[in-house]
Amino acid sequence: MNPEPNSIYRTPDCSYGDKAVKLLKDKNIDFEDHILKSQEELSELKNQYGVKTTPQVFIEGERVGGYSELAEKFGENTDMEETSYVPVIAVFSVALLLTLSTGFGVMGFMGFSLSLLAMLKLMDVESFVDGFVKYDLIAQTRRSYGKIYPYLELAIGLSFLSGVLINLGALLAIGIGFAGGYSIYKAIYIEKKDLNCACIGGGSKAPLGVVSISENAIMALMGIGVLLA
Repeated sequence: MNPEPNSIYRTPDCSYGDKAVKLLKDKNIDFEDHILKSQEELSELKNQYGVKTTPQVFIEGERVGGYSELAEKFGENTDMEETSYVPVIAVFSVALLLTLSTGFGVMGFMGFSLSLLAMLKLMDVESFVDGFVKYDLIAQTRRSYGKIYPYLELAIGLSFLSGVLINLGALLAIGIGFAGGYSIYKAIYIEKKDLNCACIGGGSKAPLGVVSISENAIMALMGIGVLLA
């Protein structure tokens, strides 16, 4: 890989790559924008320069580094987004308190959790979908799936709480849980994307990771448990 004197190498849907591109344009620097669409291209870049993340920016033939190094070079505020699990902790803490106060048990905890998560998504569906399509495999092919996802999640939660159409709710939980879990696994472990999870709605600063996979896995396992019971 022989980079042009002024160039940037980044992965699709990388927020810091987008920021680096904007900064270069703001500084009126002509550059070549290279999108690394395959794992092979990404691995080649990382191995060649001994780096672990993208984007990687080159100016006048010299490697500057990522967005923060580029911003520092130009004396700009890096404005790095902080990640936070606080909203996730808040949702599941409230769900736990509701479960303890009502005595609904494990099924109630899942019902409350899913209903609260759906509520956060429904506050701004379009913003949720914008984040969701960055990693969900079904939403990437059918954006409409992202738009109905919060309603499906709410339906599962209410089914778990009320016992109405419980088998249908269980089947939905299994399908959505496995599909979502695999999508997240592929995004973070295979494609090495650095994204925020849309699980708590648009504008989330909770990183996509183990917590996100666990949420989907638990949903699927609960669905299986309901059918077996």
